[in-house]
Amino acid sequence: MSDEGGTGEPLSDSQKREIAVWFLSNAPAGEIHYVAKDVRALLGDDAVYEAAAAEAFPEYNKARLVSLELPDRSGDIIITAYGEIDKNNYLDPRTAQVASIDHMKQTCTKLRPAEDEELPSAYIEEFRCALDVELSKYVAEAYPKGTCAVYCTSGKDIEGPGADFCFAAVISATKRSPQNFCWRSIWTMEFNYELQFVDIKGNIQVDAHYFEEGNVQLDTNIDRKDSTIMQSPDDCAVSITSIIRHHESEYLSSLEESYLNLSDATFKDLRRKLPVTRTLFPWHNTLAVSLTRDLAKQLALGK
Repeated sequence: MSDEGGTGEPLSDSQKREIAVWFLSNAPAGEIHYVAKDVRALLGDDAVYEAAAAEAFPEYNKARLVSLELPDRSGDIIITAYGEIDKNNYLDPRTAQVASIDHMKQTCTKLRPAEDEELPSAYIEEFRCALDVELSKYVAEAYPKGTCAVYCTSGKDIEGPGADFCFAAVISATKRSPQNFCWRSIWTMEFNYELQFVDIKGNIQVDAHYFEEGNVQLDTNIDRKDSTIMQSPDDCAVSITSIIRHHESEYLSSLEESYLNLSDATFKDLRRKLPVTRTLFPWHNTLAVSLTRDLAKQLALGK
């Protein structure tokens, strides 16, 4: 990395770190280690790189909803702010365990049982677990390499009916090299006991990066809203999962339709419809072009 900024002044270590953090944080899905290798080589300073990586990797893992296999092979854990106990420890609500994470290596290093204060009450867990079961069925069906988790984000200590509580359902699906694809969706639910109503909001993010025989990237996201009535834990779980399935399938269909229209519409809009002569090229009669006529004469074409 050059030691000079735009004014000709040498870059400070702080400036180098900020630049490195930006590149690491904006690495395409599943490619941060490739980017990190190049950033480290460009910096030529291990201390600056380590400082940048220590800042960028945890945020990247959370933003990308990276899923990692648990050491006991009991499943996968999603790195998300909803399960964050501290910078290096994350709750897996399905197994009621806390995993220690090595962010730069993207591995789980150890597990411990979650403490009582880290888990929801039995009443809330009944709702959470029912939704987790239904959502897992949907994700296994819809995403070959998908992982999901359901977290209680508010009201986890409620012992029975009569108060409001909130959940966050997180879905992460990634397909790696050479066609890197990352589907991330977060669905938040507010259970209103007085109105017997569940307000549902979702955000879907899709990243794709194809880098063999070309370099094409897709980065898109969309918000969705819906609602359902508050019912028993099992009935709520079925209803909420059905709503999530509907919105995600609808969005996927819209993406597929957009791909089909790329060649007919989008790519045509990327360039002028007419050349600077304001006339279309006469492909049906190339002899109308003087250069073609001259070449034909010289090569004695048509004789």
